[in-house]
Amino acid sequence: MATHSKAERHHPNYMAIFWWLLGLTIGEVIAVLLPLPRSMVVVLLVGFALSKATLVAMYFMHLRFERVPLGVIAVTPLILCVFLVLMLLPDLSTETQPSNVPTQKVIIQQK
Repeated sequence: MATHSKAERHHPNYMAIFWWLLGLTIGEVIAVLLPLPRSMVVVLLVGFALSKATLVAMYFMHLRFERVPLGVIAVTPLILCVFLVLMLLPDLSTETQPSNVPTQKVIIQQK
């Protein structure tokens, strides 16, 4: 009697995943069209994108049916991305010049 791995025995419901991805995409469009603060829209879009990426990785890349080490390999880049974004956040401030640098004002004289 041949033994089969878990991935060979179970086939994901691809249509259900499709409908979830479609629903998340519609949610993204609605989030952009709603009169919400920009920061809230960004948080919602990042959440939708992470949800969609997780669904694709888990079912279409079959990571749900793999062993733990492969899952760790797949999650490591996500952790590194979050770490890099948090470390670079101070550099992404809206101020373009340091406050201790004097600025020059241009005065236009009319004749």
